[in-house]
Amino acid sequence: MFPRIGALGAAALLVGIGASAPASATPAAPIRTTTAEEQRLDRAAPQEILRRSGFDSRAPELARALAKTRSYAQARRLVAGQGGELWRRAVDRVQGRGPAGGDLSRDDDRPLYWARLGMTRELRQWEPSAFRLSEKQRARLIRTLETSSRGQDAVTYPRGHKHTKRILVTGFDPFTLDRDVRISNPSGAAALALDGTTIRTAEGPARIEAVTFPVRWQDFGDGAVERALRPQLPRVDLFTTISQGRVGRFDVERTNGAWRGGFPDNENLSRTETVPVSDPASQPQWTSTTLPYKEIVAADTGRFPVYDNTSVTEIPAGGTGPVVRPDGPTEGSTAREGGGGNYLSNEIAYRATLLRDRLGLHDRLPGGHVHTPVLQFGAGNTDPATGAVTDPEFVRNRLDIVAQVRGILGAAASSS
Repeated sequence: MFPRIGALGAAALLVGIGASAPASATPAAPIRTTTAEEQRLDRAAPQEILRRSGFDSRAPELARALAKTRSYAQARRLVAGQGGELWRRAVDRVQGRGPAGGDLSRDDDRPLYWARLGMTRELRQWEPSAFRLSEKQRARLIRTLETSSRGQDAVTYPRGHKHTKRILVTGFDPFTLDRDVRISNPSGAAALALDGTTIRTAEGPARIEAVTFPVRWQDFGDGAVERALRPQLPRVDLFTTISQGRVGRFDVERTNGAWRGGFPDNENLSRTETVPVSDPASQPQWTSTTLPYKEIVAADTGRFPVYDNTSVTEIPAGGTGPVVRPDGPTEGSTAREGGGGNYLSNEIAYRATLLRDRLGLHDRLPGGHVHTPVLQFGAGNTDPATGAVTDPEFVRNRLDIVAQVRGILGAAASSS
């Protein structure tokens, strides 16, 4: 196999061996490398998910609109608008508003994920004809799309409803896609199902707003969590970061650790290090939930058991190796795993609760992390190589998990 060197590289080689290019030839635009996430788009399952949800039109629509732009400012407005529309369309589909766009069940979070990747791939490969686009500007456009298509710039609570509690939840994209590209993430499905909804609690109504985050170490290191949550935490009454955890159970994670364990992310990249945050000199090894975990565990919220998870893995003060502590960290220890492990679910919990504390909200703002059960396919549909992208048990499991997340939020809001 020969390496792909691109049109400009090939021209240079021809000149180097004595060939000459026509004087009127226009250099071709460089071929831009797509990301590991974007490259999965061409597999059969993502294409089927997009087609059966009607979301297969989103990336081509963006490409056509980009071709008509005449300035960077115009392109940025376009990208923000189309990103926001993608988020609204995904929320509307899950919540039953408008046409489904296909026969895929409406509760599915995957169309949003794959459509976004189609759009970022278009942006990454786009070469404007009317103006020069720098790589810094391209990166800003991609960030704008990421922010707007995740609901991060659309968090709004009704004014004049002072007796309505404000709840903020976060979800994640699907992950471990090289193991099974069909996978869904119930935390992302819950975010779409709950965004903009109101639940009734013992303390009155509570309005929920939701955002989602990528499964990428770099985005977290670049401050994506803090940028999205810093404006919101001072004005909410409760927050919960949510991710997929263990099979058959929910966990309210008591303690979060300042350690990245290195499991590959959706770009197939690893990080093994202390969680990078601003002002590392004041960074604690551990942060704790302020959710009413006792009340959540005791409440009847659904068919899956809910646990108060107190276990962590630490290097004890003066020690050299990791030790599992079922009852939480000991004084002076170094984090190796929070209750939620040492992947990005632990990291978002750590970052959100650290931000809560640095904003001086520890004693008044209930917040922490909830792990959902693993979303499983039906018994006859477990082989990624031959399995269908959906089945009735898969849909039922996702609906039950989302409904129980709603119940957990209700229990938390009633006890806060």
